[in-house]
Amino acid sequence: MAVSASSTPGTSIFDLEQNTNVEPSIPAPHCSLPTWRKYLVLATVSWMALVATYSTTSLLPATPEIGAEFHTTVSILNITNAGFLLSMGFSSFISGPLVEVFGRRKAYNTALVIFLGCSIGTALSPNLGVFVSMRTLSAFEGTLFMVVGQTILADIFEPTRRGRAVGCFLAATVSGPAIGPIIGGVIVTYTTWRVIYWVQVGMITAGLIASVLFVPDIRQTSKHLPTTTDDEKSQSLSLQDVRSLFNPMKILQPLVYPNVILADIACGLLSTLQYGLLSSIREIINPRFHLTTPLISGLFYIAPGAGFLLGSIVGGQFSDHTVRKYMLMRKGARLPQDRLNSGVLAMILVVPGSALTFGWPLQKEVGGMAVPVIMSFVAGAGLMGSFNGLNTYTAEVLPYKRSEVISGKYVIQYIFGAASTAGIVPLITTIGVGWAFTILAFLVLMAGLIVLLIAKRGLDMQIWVEKYLGKKEDR
Repeated sequence: MAVSASSTPGTSIFDLEQNTNVEPSIPAPHCSLPTWRKYLVLATVSWMALVATYSTTSLLPATPEIGAEFHTTVSILNITNAGFLLSMGFSSFISGPLVEVFGRRKAYNTALVIFLGCSIGTALSPNLGVFVSMRTLSAFEGTLFMVVGQTILADIFEPTRRGRAVGCFLAATVSGPAIGPIIGGVIVTYTTWRVIYWVQVGMITAGLIASVLFVPDIRQTSKHLPTTTDDEKSQSLSLQDVRSLFNPMKILQPLVYPNVILADIACGLLSTLQYGLLSSIREIINPRFHLTTPLISGLFYIAPGAGFLLGSIVGGQFSDHTVRKYMLMRKGARLPQDRLNSGVLAMILVVPGSALTFGWPLQKEVGGMAVPVIMSFVAGAGLMGSFNGLNTYTAEVLPYKRSEVISGKYVIQYIFGAASTAGIVPLITTIGVGWAFTILAFLVLMAGLIVLLIAKRGLDMQIWVEKYLGKKEDR
């Protein structure tokens, strides 16, 4: 039984995460780093998460200019951006095993170097083929920063402070897609679109320096491999070990748990609104309000971006508060699913309502610019407040398959995000912005109902699967 340092005298705190029967001999590394070092690590991994997600949307205001230079259409470029998101999702099948083979620190820094090189290649692209190739290659590194970053935070922060740390990390991941179009709009208004990627080169360089200085050689906690440092691990793996690590089933296996796959699907459903909103702003706002420059339309991203940032920070604090509340109700027992209760109201009421109020006034041409600005802010805040509990839950629910669960989440999440990115503009053209955002609102409502089910029955689902798998092993 794990006893928290914050427990009152005579009150033991039972933590399900540290009392799993999967690998009881591996200690949790919550207190292995001093506090100041933890926050430097948090700042570093959050910065690179921001850069990785910034790269997914920074070209959106510049798509007409890029299309004109490469003699292609905006629709084709939107499809390539959807392909970029798919590459980020499926890169988990490669990046996860590389982390296991070389260790987190080496894999993280190597990915930074490759990301830097691909960004330079994108900035220098002479044609569309090179442009798409360089962006696709850079996407394969992007997910590693989020998977490894979130895994590191789950390792170094204790559960009652983890939600706030993940909230800061999540604030970076969701600020990137919102900041990208703003910076891209300013750049393409005054200079060439290639400067967007030179700015990205500078951001990656700063992250590489910080990573080399601050990201530690954290001991791994894996069911498949012994507890080792990064250097020891890379020297001790046999060829058979490496082959087994690159087996895609390693990432897919946690999906046999209904609570895990349902949480991943909920993240994907939330992503449809996030990327649907960001990918369609220029197409629906420019003609409605007669905006003519990338700079002005790019500034519209400030509203959802501010909502993303506020929702991430407040959502993290509310997530931790919810955990503490349920611990008091259970006299010290903590379940990972408890924090999911923090986002249910937003997913069922706040976000669907704001999505509807965003779409229909635009279709009916009523309310002026204030309505979509305010509603995109509210939707962004509600989305990220909801995401926080889900992201932290996936890092906690199977603690000794932490990287695999997080990787699987990003596979599903980016599949949904890519579909929304590629399909939102044709959908709006076909049925109108009002009905398109009604569909997105319904998908978020479905996510809320799924999360409510996990919050109530998630542990029962997990126990049922553990019993079933145990019976199969006994046969």
